Amino acid sequence: MTAIHPVCTRFHTAIELIGTRWTGAVLRALFTGQHRYAQIKAAIPGVSDTMLAQRLRALQDDELIERRVLATTPVQVEYHLTERGRELEPVLASVIAWSHKWIPLPGETEAGTGTGTSPEARTRTNTA
Repeated sequence: MTAIHPVCTRFHTAIELIGTRWTGAVLRALFTGQHRYAQIKAAIPGVSDTMLAQRLRALQDDELIERRVLATTPVQVEYHLTERGRELEPVLASVIAWSHKWIPLPGETEAGTGTGTSPEARTRTNTA
């Protein structure tokens, strides 16, 4: 009999951290060089001001980003990834690659193919 392994607390915390709604999109915007609030908001269609402000605060609290106030007139604020946040880039790149392969866009029936049959279904059909 195989032993059941409980989900690691660190794993669960990490998944919850990057899986919170809009968090991945905010991180992705920062990875692509968007640093000001308006740039980040423009890069994320559908996010409200309230939600973006909440996500940015939460990412600061989790030490994934830092808020920098620039001594300009008017005062400007930029958000930058911390080392901890930058180390998430390959993780999110893997999620992006996986999503391109397996998650269809609205109007598609299968990711990346435009066909209605999944690779698994085609394999079963071809080998049956």
